[in-house]
Amino acid sequence: MDANRIQDLQRMYNLFSKVGALEQLKQSLGIYIKTSGHNVVMDDEKDKDMVVWLLDFKARLDAIWEKSFLENEAYANIIKDSFEHLVNLRQNRPAELIAKFIDAMLRAGNKSMSEEELENTLDRVLILFRFIQGKDIFEAFYKKDLAKRLLLGKSASIDAEKSMISKIKTECGSQFTNKLEGMFKDVELSKEINESFKQSSQARKRLPPGIEMSVHVLTTGYWPTYPPMEVQLPHDLNIYQDIFKEFYLSKHSGRRLMWQNSLGQCVLKADYPKGKKELSVSLFQTVVLMLFNSSDRLTFQEIKDTTGIEDKELRRTLQSLACGKVRVITKDPKGRDVEDDDNFCFNADFSAPLFRIKVNAIQLKETVEENTSTTERVFQDRQYQVDAAIVRIMKTRKVLTHTLLITELFQQLKFPIKPADLKKRIESLIDREYLERDKANSQIYNYLA
Repeated sequence: MDANRIQDLQRMYNLFSKVGALEQLKQSLGIYIKTSGHNVVMDDEKDKDMVVWLLDFKARLDAIWEKSFLENEAYANIIKDSFEHLVNLRQNRPAELIAKFIDAMLRAGNKSMSEEELENTLDRVLILFRFIQGKDIFEAFYKKDLAKRLLLGKSASIDAEKSMISKIKTECGSQFTNKLEGMFKDVELSKEINESFKQSSQARKRLPPGIEMSVHVLTTGYWPTYPPMEVQLPHDLNIYQDIFKEFYLSKHSGRRLMWQNSLGQCVLKADYPKGKKELSVSLFQTVVLMLFNSSDRLTFQEIKDTTGIEDKELRRTLQSLACGKVRVITKDPKGRDVEDDDNFCFNADFSAPLFRIKVNAIQLKETVEENTSTTERVFQDRQYQVDAAIVRIMKTRKVLTHTLLITELFQQLKFPIKPADLKKRIESLIDREYLERDKANSQIYNYLA
């Protein structure tokens, strides 16, 4: 198998079939699949290559099944069961890594393959997706990455994005992709809202000159939850936000708008002694840079007091502007970290060959905390699903033993869960008086109507 010796495997299959020993060969195949991928799936350091390895391994198994094992149905089943076991050895990690792999494929920077190759790769990834048990983990990470691609304009192709969602929909049904499709609708509707706003009398008469603003209006239920982050916006941006809010609420009464400052992106015109530039920056970077319109030199504390940006976020923002590859402001004293007594100055010596420059924010990649919070939210949702399943089963059956209830739950739930966790949810429902233990036998539960 390791050497992919297809003809030898075919001879072996033919010889074993002549002496009625195909069952032993089949069991050995199952053991081989489970053990050969164990080290790759269980090793944290191999996470980077795990999805590619699994794709190649599955393609190899399929080719051997077709050519060496003559498409024997029993062998197809053992390959499926053993491969599923392998993929789910680490309960949630493969689901997360598959979502990340698709994100890398669909990002604008992915120039490594043609449209046809991309479509082919996504089809192969979908085969892996079928094997993962924690599809809700996949959905949470896929949704978070899709949001970044859509809002930051990082998507390589909207057609490829929609094609992928259509594939997932065929696989899991419309309920699974409902929110993902809602995100696309929001982006398309936002374009219409912005056009309508620009034509409105509010925009034509009252907007400050020299600013163009585009707003994404997002439906809370469709998108990942983002922690609100405060910031004191420059006066002109505040006016723009207020006028847009007034316009939007006049069209949609009863709705509430909440600005997500952490997702804002801006292009600033900058006038340096060595030439004019356009800086592509985040909203937080914008707020800091615009302070240097009225001052050449500011302390860390002055910037903090004026912008109102949270301490950790402000340090990251200043680091990206003064300590990164593109230093549009300077820090005194020099150093990698931002300290409380640092001073910041407009960089009069700044020069760059390009006219438009992207100033990358520090740590745009996900932090461990961000990944953990995404996983925790999924676990929280799972608890509600378990509770609902228990109540649904008990409402139908009225009386059930512990063992039968656990068996039914395993059949109904679409994600891996330990019996101990199910027991906790049953106890929780007893405490909340949805169920009670039978007085004669504590292993029997009664439903309380």
